[in-house]
Amino acid sequence: MTTIRPRRSVLYMPGSNARALEKAKTLPADAIILDLEDAVAPDVKEAARDQVCEAVTSGAYGSRELIIRINALSTEWGDADLDAAIEAGPDAILVPKPDSSGDIDLVSSRIHAAGRGIPIWAMIETPASILNIQDIAGCAGHDASPLTVMVMGTNDLAKETRARFVEGRATMLPWLTTVILAARAFGLDIIDGVYNDFRDIDGHREECEQARDLGMDGKTLIHPTQIEAANEVFAPSPDELEQARTIIDAFSLEENAGKGAISLNGRMVERLHAEMAIRMVALSEAIKISAERNKP
Repeated sequence: MTTIRPRRSVLYMPGSNARALEKAKTLPADAIILDLEDAVAPDVKEAARDQVCEAVTSGAYGSRELIIRINALSTEWGDADLDAAIEAGPDAILVPKPDSSGDIDLVSSRIHAAGRGIPIWAMIETPASILNIQDIAGCAGHDASPLTVMVMGTNDLAKETRARFVEGRATMLPWLTTVILAARAFGLDIIDGVYNDFRDIDGHREECEQARDLGMDGKTLIHPTQIEAANEVFAPSPDELEQARTIIDAFSLEENAGKGAISLNGRMVERLHAEMAIRMVALSEAIKISAERNKP
């Protein structure tokens, strides 16, 4: 099994906000997106770029995954953002609004030309990206700078399609499930879009639950108050872990070594359930290790 990295809570932090970047060093988020795009006003883009790169190179964020979201290369800031991000060497570079694999290929080639090997995350936030999702997900096959994570940009999708935000997200479920299928087909993680009302704790938790039920790995967040629910919902519960360990133990018995399915506590359990259980336990252990490393 490949190494599992928890991505339950992925918090956006404005690259122009020094206090926010400092606070992020103490927050229990699995990942921090240092944003140079939507959250940064045009007149402070350059200052934010310098500040974000300094944060990445500081080594002050523990085991938290640090991702720089650059401006699109089609903008006046994109080229400089990408060059600076490559130099800083974050855990990943988040590419906004890719319409096709060509947009990912261009970033990957720039990283490769610089002699670096930085993974790429992609924002899925345009109608074209949904239509071309298999093409985009195929960028997971790049050697030096592969696509590793796709992030749903539900606000931009709503803007571009004129879809309404409704309870239960019925208007967006076809897009969400399409991207989840593409992510799993190419071995990618997928992170849900943001919940806009950070004061609505219950609504946010419900949307986290829905995203996990659909198969997502975590949720992007806009406020530290949203971290707790995301961390809890996207982590295995005690009951799930107990059941997982029971399944693993059962298949480890000598009499079950060659069986594809067994009867366990009145249920038929297949070996695929054992594989799912092994991953769940591994995720739980990865979460514990990360939390330990981030202790003050």
